[in-house]
This record gives sequence, C-alpha cells and structure tokens, in this order.
Amino acid sequence: MTDGIAWDPLHRELDRWQAAGRVARFWLRDDDAVEPTQALETLMALAGESEIPLTLAVIPGLTGEALAVRLVEEAAVAVAVHGWSHTNHAGPQGKKQELGGERPADVVLGELGEGFRLLERLHPARFLPVLVPPWNRIDTTLIPALPGLGFAALSVYGRAKQGAPMPLLNTHVDIIDWHGTRGGRSEADLVAELVAELRDRFAGSDEPVGVLTHHLVHDAAAWDFLSALFAVTGRHPAVRWSSASELLGP
Repeated sequence: MTDGIAWDPLHRELDRWQAAGRVARFWLRDDDAVEPTQALETLMALAGESEIPLTLAVIPGLTGEALAVRLVEEAAVAVAVHGWSHTNHAGPQGKKQELGGERPADVVLGELGEGFRLLERLHPARFLPVLVPPWNRIDTTLIPALPGLGFAALSVYGRAKQGAPMPLLNTHVDIIDWHGTRGGRSEADLVAELVAELRDRFAGSDEPVGVLTHHLVHDAAAWDFLSALFAVTGRHPAVRWSSASELLGP
C-alpha cells in the first residue's frame, strides 16, 4: 500500500465533513517530557511548521529549570501535570499505575499538589491545570479531591464517559505500538482509528479527537506518521487543531 492510498480513507472522511459544512476538532498531547532533547526539538518543529498547538505532559519530579528555559519562547506549547515521578506502585500482577489505591490517598494527593505547584512556578505562562495520570490510570476515589488541588480537568485515554466527576480532555489515538515494536504503529491502522473517531463525532459526539505521542520513543515510523498527519489535516478546511486551553474554555 502506497502512502497516498493509506491516507485515502481520512481524505474521504474529511471531505465528507467539509461537504456537510462541519469542522472536526483535534488536539495533540505528548507524554513524559522532562528536559530538552533532540526528540523534543523535532516534535516542536513539526508541530510548529503546521501551526499545531502542543500540550506536553511533564513529569514534575524529574524535570527542572532546563525545560522551563527552553519553553519560554514557545507560545504554542502548554504544560500539563504528568503525575509526580511516573513511578509504578502497582503490585506484580496489576496494571502499571502511580495514582492507584496502593498508597494512602493523602500521600498520592500530596505529591500531585506538589507537582502542580512546581510546574505552575516553572512554567507560569505555559501551565495548564490539567492532570495527565501516568499510564492514563487513576483510582476513581482520588478524582473528587483534584479540584481542591487546583486541577480544572483530567486527561486520560479513550472516549469520555457521561457523568464524569470533573471535565475530561482525553486522547483517543496513540501512535506508539507499546505491545510490539514500541515504535510507531502501522500507518493504515492509525488512519483507520482516526476515521473511526471522526465518524463517531459526525454522528453526534462533540468530543475533540486527541492524538497521543511520546517523543522520547519515536522511531522513523512515528515521525513519518506525524509528518503526514500534520500535512493532511493542517491544511484541510474541515479540521481545526485546538490548544488544550481553548478546548477547556474559561
């Protein structure tokens, strides 16, 4: 399958949106940022060339002034709170999670509060009061306490459920093959997932489509996919790439 043919389903779906006079909303979240790296530079350059806002989920316990200094001039980059130290506290048989029920709630919430304050101080012009749980998992009993720490929204993976206890700004298409190559997933599979998400939105959902990346593990396939995605969507009249702050509103 050639590159052009692989992207045909997305072209057709976006043309359907355009014919209906509708615009699909996308947003971009990248996880595990800690410090300036060449991979981060590549990501910011790709997004910047297509004028696509980027939200970096930064690990508070592992980051510092170097990243803050690098992002000072990046007006289109926002910073969200990615847990505390991205440490797995689950048992050997459990799914990885930092924000689970294995530790006292006051300890977990204390770390999140510290992470919130640290990133707010380091990135005053970029900071977003959004919690991105490591591995996209959080014990549901912790969520009601998040607004008291200052969080305005939660960002996990998958379509938002009705009746959530706080606003959700989720991601839906992860470009990394975590259970296989741990590099970029198949272009055809990713295009199919994007089309499925858009069809769901066309049928009535108003949830923005969140694309999830992890710049530190990107291989050539991941970078190639992002470049093609930005090229296809960045210039299509039926697509609007929005910043997280814009989607959250005032």
